[in-house]
Amino acid sequence: MNFGDILLIIIKFAGAVVVFIYGMKLMSEGLQKVAGSKMRNIMSRMTNNPFRGIVTGAAVTAAVQSSTATTVMVVSFVNSGLLTLAGAIAVIMGANIGTTVTSWLILLGMGGTEKFLYPLIVFAIASPLLLLKGDKTKSFCEFIIGLGLLLVGLQFLQYAMPDLSSNSSVMQTMHSWSDSGLGTTLLFIVAGAALAILLQSSSAVMAVTLIIAANGWIGFDIAAAIILGQNIGTTFTANNAAMMANAAGKKAARAHFVFNMIGTILTLLVFYPELNFIAYLSELLSGNTPSPDFRTLPVVIVPLAITIFHTFFNVINTVILSFFIPQFIKIVNLLVKTPPEEAEDEFRLRFISGGFTNTAELNLQAAQNEIQNFSKRILRMFKFLPNLRTAKDDEEFNKTFEHIEKYENISDRMEMEISKFLTKTAAADLSAEGSQRVSSMLRIVDNLESIGDIIFQIAMTRKNKRDSAVHFDQGLNDNLSHMSQLVQNALDIMDNNIKEDIHHIDLEAAYHAEQEINRYRDILRARHLDALKLDVYDFAIGNAYSSLYALYEKLGDYIINVSEAIDDSVKSAEVLGSKQ
Repeated sequence: MNFGDILLIIIKFAGAVVVFIYGMKLMSEGLQKVAGSKMRNIMSRMTNNPFRGIVTGAAVTAAVQSSTATTVMVVSFVNSGLLTLAGAIAVIMGANIGTTVTSWLILLGMGGTEKFLYPLIVFAIASPLLLLKGDKTKSFCEFIIGLGLLLVGLQFLQYAMPDLSSNSSVMQTMHSWSDSGLGTTLLFIVAGAALAILLQSSSAVMAVTLIIAANGWIGFDIAAAIILGQNIGTTFTANNAAMMANAAGKKAARAHFVFNMIGTILTLLVFYPELNFIAYLSELLSGNTPSPDFRTLPVVIVPLAITIFHTFFNVINTVILSFFIPQFIKIVNLLVKTPPEEAEDEFRLRFISGGFTNTAELNLQAAQNEIQNFSKRILRMFKFLPNLRTAKDDEEFNKTFEHIEKYENISDRMEMEISKFLTKTAAADLSAEGSQRVSSMLRIVDNLESIGDIIFQIAMTRKNKRDSAVHFDQGLNDNLSHMSQLVQNALDIMDNNIKEDIHHIDLEAAYHAEQEINRYRDILRARHLDALKLDVYDFAIGNAYSSLYALYEKLGDYIINVSEAIDDSVKSAEVLGSKQ
């Protein structure tokens, strides 16, 4: 075989891999477009229940045909506070199980697919469905085309593989690798990881491995080592995606790497006995007389054995390691340190995450403590706003805006989780006073979440103003700063009322603070109307300015609603007490 022949083989092989990867990408993206929004909705509602997390991860990955897509989604959810680290680890474990569906699809695709392969592609391309306006219909056609290209890529890979059976020296060298011990196994694990990183597709590595094994180039043990390596290599994509994430997002990505590394180590401890068992099982399923030694496994059965090994690796490791999620959290916390400024940015329920108790009063106290924590986060979120005005450059502005956006996502999640907990508490055997307290707490968390929404709207208005190069003079800035101080005072009073015993709230101070906000809003509005009549500033400045002071006033409305909800609870308790 001369250099030209070798170069032609390399070109054919590279082209086949490109077709396969593009087909997988198109198929995955088509499915994600059809079901992606639903998948994200399911993922964003995950709880800390490990079993549900594993099932969700497996289902989502099987649906979108990409563990990388699932893991990147997980990183983004953890990064925004919509998913806890414990929940993320469970989903990632499930994603590893879901990716085994792809390996079985590849195995099936290696069979006789010519009968329906080309008609499938012709149908998808020529189908009048592509001419319809429905996005989901077009996305489904993309999935069909992607599936067809994936199968074409598999066929090309098989055709591109040279027949080395006539070259006894080469085949003998390759077969000798199987008798080289642990060192060779580790070498091919590294090779598998490198291939997965290079190709950015564990599915492509699986396809190549199955085909070269089916051609007798490598034995079952070497193929299994490559599969172990590609499981490690595929984690690098998510880790790259997490480079710009916060500490929580980085921890989720590292958890994927740690999980596959530990799984690989555990597998290596029983590597050869496991290979013997899978070889025995593969021959049994193929209708052959089983042999206890994987070295005698017929070449034609090796692809099946590899696929079973891949499935065993992911399923068994998930079953075992799912009991050690707290330990995984400790490991990734050691690998990724959370900067002090990010410590408060992490979403975590401190008082009700431990679960639901049978004692109603304990549940109410836990919810009260969590509401106090919620209020603290809202105050911290509000204190970011002045930094948007004083930011020296775009980098500082964008960093502050991202903090506010993240806090808004956290406030949405906190409202949902606390409300869910309170609703469950209300369904228990509560007294009339307890039921009234639940009703009051539900109103409080609803208004706290609304405060978070308005703060984010103020941030968005500031961002739009900056993007449009709209500038306020010193007078307008001073007016808004004073309005911000009035709102800050109202928030401090609200926070104190939440912290105090319900019988000692200062409702008078809360009303006074809200009236001061309304009074100053009226002054600003009157001045603004006069300025518009006199053309003191243009429409863009006037629109941004009036939007901001109106949003600050709206904050005052939601803030007073919180203190009123506490007061209503007090009055109801007094009425109920007088009736007893």
